[in-house]
Amino acid sequence: MKNFNYLLVLTAFILAPGALLAQKADTAKSHGWMMHHNPAGAMQIQVTYRKGDISQLNAALNANGIPSINQSNIWINASMSHLFKNWLFEDGIGFTPIASSNVNDLKVKYNQYQLFWRAGYNLSSSSSYRLYPFAGVNFSAARLKVEDKARVQNTNDFTGELLNSTSSKTLWQPNFGIELGAGYDFLIKMKTKKMDCFEIERNIPIGVRAGYYINAYAGDWKIDSYKLQNSPNQKQSAVFVTFNVGLGYKVNK
Repeated sequence: MKNFNYLLVLTAFILAPGALLAQKADTAKSHGWMMHHNPAGAMQIQVTYRKGDISQLNAALNANGIPSINQSNIWINASMSHLFKNWLFEDGIGFTPIASSNVNDLKVKYNQYQLFWRAGYNLSSSSSYRLYPFAGVNFSAARLKVEDKARVQNTNDFTGELLNSTSSKTLWQPNFGIELGAGYDFLIKMKTKKMDCFEIERNIPIGVRAGYYINAYAGDWKIDSYKLQNSPNQKQSAVFVTFNVGLGYKVNK
């Protein structure tokens, strides 16, 4: 939701008629934030490969007669980058596709969500590309949803269904990680958009990020806020590679 709000605000700013920026221009020149800064950044879509390991979880499923899950190692992210001189900051949200397994009308679904923030420093003086090392933090959660259709769908009586015994439930596991790596973006320049006293330099950043994800904390699985003892909590540290494409901007006075 946070990134969606960023998208709306940024889109409205770039596409807004020039009259909106011209309004109260004298006040903006003397007091406006825009007259003292040159905001720059990009809206981005990213696809990341990071191999996971849920062998402990699969062992628990197998012990209860449920086939193993073939989890996805692909993350799909929406992110924003923010540039301040040579500093680059990136924040985003992402998820993995749902993997499932079922036996005798008992079905389990598994996927993960993440929220990340990175800070990097551009080592390049070129206006055509950026090259930067970065460090960041990553908050994620794994979700396991159990659907027990055999027991849920065994009565057509409302009151009987209210107290029906079923294995249906949703479990989740919190994780915290640290990301260390480097990024490269090549900038395809687009036509500059002029809006009264402002110019917006636009570009399409196409790039890659690569590094190592350190799973510093793997929590116990939970139902709501209730912790489950002896739950699978193996750490899933791994190398990651991210492909990135976006729509960039830089506002000049």
